[in-house]
Amino acid sequence: MSAADPIRVVLVDDDPMVRTALRMFLGGNSGITVVGEAEDGAAAIDLVRSERPDVVLMDIRMPVQDGLSATETIRGLPDPPEVIVLTTFDADEYVLRALRSGAAGFLLKDTPPDRLVEAVRLVASGAPMLSPSVTAQLIAAVAAPPAPEDPDRARARAALAELTEREREVAEAVARGLSNAEIAAELFMGVPTVKTHVGRLFDKLGVENRVQIAILVHDATR
Repeated sequence: MSAADPIRVVLVDDDPMVRTALRMFLGGNSGITVVGEAEDGAAAIDLVRSERPDVVLMDIRMPVQDGLSATETIRGLPDPPEVIVLTTFDADEYVLRALRSGAAGFLLKDTPPDRLVEAVRLVASGAPMLSPSVTAQLIAAVAAPPAPEDPDRARARAALAELTEREREVAEAVARGLSNAEIAAELFMGVPTVKTHVGRLFDKLGVENRVQIAILVHDATR
């Protein structure tokens, strides 16, 4: 997608009124085009394959196939779109599963329209987007004591063990929510150098956004 192309969006929700509202919120903004709607996860997967959108707004609770399993499938497709999970509840188990599945955003349905538009633009540019309450849920969930046999903890520690000391410092700063500029100031390096380190973290850790780096760091250290 070039800078001149509109952001192509697919809406997925079993409530037609919700889809209508989302279409109204997004359709009035230049640079965003709603290219399709689906009422369940299975239909969403087919629609994504045919329309190849840039961003999918995905509900969780739907008939036929729920939004979380659909997100897992969609993110496994070649050149997949970014997914924003949009729901009425923010239980931590849903947040974690959605983010581990590759979702770039998790917003509540009462998110103001301008914030929703901002989220679409952000994730289309490669940045994650979480509502404040969801961020709090995420921090609380990953800070919970794990079971001794927790496989996520073991995988996270093995992944972080492959990092250099400097990469580990950058990863820990990302996990604390610092921006590239804040990391540069704290670690006494240039912003371009920080960007290079973050790019290497994506490759080495096999993640797609900064939220997933944060999850790995918290899983390894909790």
